[in-house]
Amino acid sequence: MQLLNTLYVTTPESYLHLDNDTLRVEVEKQTRLRVPLHHIGSVVCLGNIMLSTPLMHRLANDGIDLVMLDGNGRFKARLEGPVSGNVLLRVAQHDKARDPDFALACARNCVAGKIKNTRQVLLRGAREAKSPDDGERLSRAADDLAAALRALPTAIDLDMLRGLEGEAARQYFAALNLLVRDDARAHFAMDGRSRRPPRDRMNALLSFLYSMLMNDCRSAVEAAGLDPQIGFLHALRPGRAALALDLMEEFRAIADRVALTLVNRGQLNASHFVEREGGAVSLEGDARKAVVIAWQERKQEELTHTLLAQPIPLGLAPLVQARLLARTVRDEMPEYLPFVMR
Repeated sequence: MQLLNTLYVTTPESYLHLDNDTLRVEVEKQTRLRVPLHHIGSVVCLGNIMLSTPLMHRLANDGIDLVMLDGNGRFKARLEGPVSGNVLLRVAQHDKARDPDFALACARNCVAGKIKNTRQVLLRGAREAKSPDDGERLSRAADDLAAALRALPTAIDLDMLRGLEGEAARQYFAALNLLVRDDARAHFAMDGRSRRPPRDRMNALLSFLYSMLMNDCRSAVEAAGLDPQIGFLHALRPGRAALALDLMEEFRAIADRVALTLVNRGQLNASHFVEREGGAVSLEGDARKAVVIAWQERKQEELTHTLLAQPIPLGLAPLVQARLLARTVRDEMPEYLPFVMR
């Protein structure tokens, strides 16, 4: 398996075009970057970016996804070539989605993976806490998530499961402020999770990271031959990549760790955010570049997957999980095993 790069273009008014077998990025008619196409797995454009038609055709022909996000990182559109993959696998996936027992079991394991990983974030924070009071509060929050894990088998339907997941998420985000260093808490305090739009700096940062994670998970699902629109945990909705959202849940804690690292190391501060009319908060241009670099570097770090005999880059973990999900759909595995951080 090869971890191909995602090219993130964040400079406003950049112009991307095809130069033989190379993607060339120009800003104000000056070449800023040349990247061989065979090194690229996907291209993500943030904000007002221009592209040539020949480049778009070549990306589609080469199976390189082109994703358009607005300046805040919100998904707008995706260009991809002809859909590939095993049609029999997709038929099986559609059948499984209509099987309430299978859907509930698969969704429950996705939620279990998410809660286990967010609990690890809190436990690590408790061990490293400078204040005994913070450490105790983080430990209590981790205990609450352990209780949520024990409650998952009691969910008799998806609505009940989603309720348990939502309460666990609320408890987790309530404790997340304690993981921010003392001198940054005033600027990065969050009052729960807010999305559309983000109402504070930490929510803006998390939303931006989750957008990049979502792109990675959708690419992984499609690479495994699955239909990204047909999920098990997330309800079907036009335009929603429900299965990619399912897969994304167990990886959110990794994005959270990246956000905390950027804040606690002082790589991001209050000046890197802009408050818009109506109270929305967003990252400014240079800050977006710093987040993109941190995310790409994190994806290169190696980990040992519980089911694999060799270390893999973190960036490949969503693809591994998507393939495990495909094997579960084909009844080659008794149940889906989520990704769990160590």
